[in-house]
Amino acid sequence: MLETIEEKTKPQRTKRKRRKKVLHRLIENDMILTASSEEYRKKVKRVYGGPKGALLTAASMVSLHIPLGERLFRTRKFDLKGLRSILDIGSGAGQIASHLLKYGEPDAKVTCTDLSNRMLRRARNRLKSTRPDFVAADLAHLPFADGSFDGLTCGYVLEHLPDPKPGLAEMARVLTKGGRMLLLATEDSFSGAWTSRLWYCRTLNRQELRRQCEELGLRWKQELWFTKMHKVVRAGGICVELEKI
Repeated sequence: MLETIEEKTKPQRTKRKRRKKVLHRLIENDMILTASSEEYRKKVKRVYGGPKGALLTAASMVSLHIPLGERLFRTRKFDLKGLRSILDIGSGAGQIASHLLKYGEPDAKVTCTDLSNRMLRRARNRLKSTRPDFVAADLAHLPFADGSFDGLTCGYVLEHLPDPKPGLAEMARVLTKGGRMLLLATEDSFSGAWTSRLWYCRTLNRQELRRQCEELGLRWKQELWFTKMHKVVRAGGICVELEKI
């Protein structure tokens, strides 16, 4: 009887998932897949360099991404202990970089990168610290030597590449063996689709992202969640600690 019930309900679940995916596709912004690479890069620079980018810190506070993100470092869910050279990719207004300076080793070298020079200026003004280096850089073409960093953070940047694999490959390249990465990304969920519409990014599938990471020698060490409730309702997007093997 149980097998019969499962057989009957499985097609219904499949249909619901398909309807959700169709709805997500209708909401999700597809500019990243339809525009030329140069057009898309210019659009992203305008978005983050303009009024939206100026409000990014405030939006991150309202959405609780800054305080909940800080908890990951404060509680050592992502432990910065022992990391001496940390690269923060897509620093934006310095949201993650501020946590690195606060909870990392006092002598750790922190390098902040962003595609937008205007965002780097905002990060520099907000952090008010002489410790970080600020470098304008594209995730798909990082201007650093192999194995330059033993720690890396990348918050909501990978989804701005039409194909995430080149970005993952670059992050793997600049990490030392045994180096650790905190990766946050927009998931292919209902809330992720709205994020895509607002910030002109794509969404990423959790299982596919894990497969690509492992192909590049990035071990999926642990999935992280902002709170227990986020884990229960599968909210907050993809947040994972990776280790280069």
